[in-house]
Amino acid sequence: METVVIVIHLMIVLALVLVVLLQRSEGGALGIGGGGGGGGGFMSSRGSANVLTRATAILAVAFFGTSLALSLIAKNTERPASILDAAPSAAPSAPAPADGGSGGGILDSLRPEGQPSGPQVPAAQ
Repeated sequence: METVVIVIHLMIVLALVLVVLLQRSEGGALGIGGGGGGGGGFMSSRGSANVLTRATAILAVAFFGTSLALSLIAKNTERPASILDAAPSAAPSAPAPADGGSGGGILDSLRPEGQPSGPQVPAAQ
């Protein structure tokens, strides 16, 4: 269910970005607002502005709706257990040895049995 809502949310986001980019600039700060003129037909400047404004409003409402749905889904789903919450099964009671041996940490539990704990220095001749 979450994946379906995420896909719908992403499609709404892309459509919203496209609709906003298609709108004519009202300020004309850079002088690139686009020309055109004349009547009030469907794809005239006023007609397309009404369609794009309405589409922006509808997509914005859909965006907020899917955002709320995703937050509710995330709130009600089970959270994965954190590795920090789980204590090691055999916690050492003594401090770690000074020679760099096994300290009983989480990395030591991942090491296969019989494998040395660190690099081995060859014995002096």
